[in-house]
Amino acid sequence: MSLRIVQFRETTLAACRRLYKDHLTTLAVFGSWARVTASPCSDIDLLVIVDNLPNGRMKRMAQFKDVEEATLAARKGIWKDMEGQTAPELSPVLKTPSEVVVGSPLFLDMTDWIDFLFDRDRFFAGYLEGLRSRLKALGARRHWAAGGYYWEYKPDIKPSEVIVL
Repeated sequence: MSLRIVQFRETTLAACRRLYKDHLTTLAVFGSWARVTASPCSDIDLLVIVDNLPNGRMKRMAQFKDVEEATLAARKGIWKDMEGQTAPELSPVLKTPSEVVVGSPLFLDMTDWIDFLFDRDRFFAGYLEGLRSRLKALGARRHWAAGGYYWEYKPDIKPSEVIVL
């Protein structure tokens, strides 16, 4: 891992700890940065799990602006040697622990690709272990196709059968 990425990670964790204090549960990178396929066009996907987030995406994003500002210099440094490159944008997914437990299709890819910066008491790591177990029990598979992939949750599903992940 490059020194610039390490600096970004440290700066981001410090900024989240300052903002959310003891309410920070999990901070993780996912998407292309976790798959190690990021390019200068890639945004940085962050999963931020926090107790007591404000209700509504707009309020949460307004609060998260402090993290965006605190990490700007570190983000600018990531592609420093590439002429004309700007700081990668942050794309945070802001959830409370109770919202995580409800689940999200977004978490499926995190069963394979996630880079934890912080995970208090292995909250999200434990959630992902449970999700992996449920996917395995169902026989779920990721199918690669042109331009991406899709999930087949249960190969032998019967009409009207309900799948619970």
